[in-house]
Amino acid sequence: MAYKSRDLSVLAYANGFTLWHYTTTDSADAVDASGYFNEAADMLRAGDLIMANTATATAPGIGLLVVSANAGGVVDVADMSVIGATNSR
Repeated sequence: MAYKSRDLSVLAYANGFTLWHYTTTDSADAVDASGYFNEAADMLRAGDLIMANTATATAPGIGLLVVSANAGGVVDVADMSVIGATNSR
C-alpha cells in the first residue's frame, strides 16, 4: 500500500510542534521507511510526533514515530517505538 492523506490527522498543535495520528493497513516497517510520508512533506516538520496505528487489517500495532528529517520533499521518520507490544496477562 502507500501513504493516504485522508488517514493523517492533526491531534494538537502548539509552538511549532504538531502531534499527528495516522492509521493504515500498512506494516510498521513500511510506514517508518524513508519517503513513506513524502506526500505530506509540506505539513510535517522535523520533531513532529506521529501516533500510528499500523497493520490494522491483520496484526494491529500502535506506536510513535518521530519525524527525524524533512528536506527537499523527502520525509524520514525514526523507526516506530512500539507501545504495548507484549500482553503477558
